[in-house]
Amino acid sequence: AALKEAPGSNPRLADGIVSLAQLYVAQGKPKAAERLLKRALAIQERNLGPGHPAVADSLNNLGILYHGQKKYEAAERLHAQALAIQEKALGSEHPDVAFTLNNLGVQHTAQGKYEVAERLYARALAIQEKALGLEHPDVADTLNNLAVLYENQKRYAEAEDLHMRALAIQEKYFGPEHPEVAESLTNLANLYQVLGWYGEAEPLYTRALAIQEKSLGPEHPRVAATLDNYGALLRAMKHPDEAEQFTARAKAIRSKQGS
Repeated sequence: AALKEAPGSNPRLADGIVSLAQLYVAQGKPKAAERLLKRALAIQERNLGPGHPAVADSLNNLGILYHGQKKYEAAERLHAQALAIQEKALGSEHPDVAFTLNNLGVQHTAQGKYEVAERLYARALAIQEKALGLEHPDVADTLNNLAVLYENQKRYAEAEDLHMRALAIQEKYFGPEHPEVAESLTNLANLYQVLGWYGEAEPLYTRALAIQEKSLGPEHPRVAATLDNYGALLRAMKHPDEAEQFTARAKAIRSKQGS
């Protein structure tokens, strides 16, 4: 999930803090990002009060960062706090509520609380489809998250259907060369890899990598992640030399980022 803008009484300052934090996240500098996001949260609470939706945005931003650090319980607490603020301030059917429900679902999935996560995703999806329409990219995000949950439960056919639906939404909304399309391609490729469908997985990784390198640059963290996944696939396909080239490149990207 992407960090969300959190305007305060000085929108330029708050937006600048969040934007810089986004940059640090992309550069693989989570500690620097955390310091900025905590500063943004303090600004929102001081200027707007603890029950303002902007505070919820800052709580969500911190939760997303903590998820990336595998601090799932801490992230869950932040998202739950954000949800309570949003439901009171915005109402239970607001798209921002769905965004936070999605975040909570991700944390519960990571902790193996699948039944709770599925209920959260179902509620988020219902809100999004009603408020935003069936073909909005936020709907695709929820579909992808629910698909990952189904994969963890070995409900592979259902997971494939959701990943493909998400991919179709994103290709229509963003166009075929967008980074979000690449994310859905890698999600589907990961599923096929788990199923041993290597021939189906490889062209998806190839296409995703081409999109990411063109749109994000050859040394972006998402490129490194796709290179690692592609390398794992090539090892499974008994192509160790090619696999090593991909994993070595991923390692070099991360080394430059200092992560």
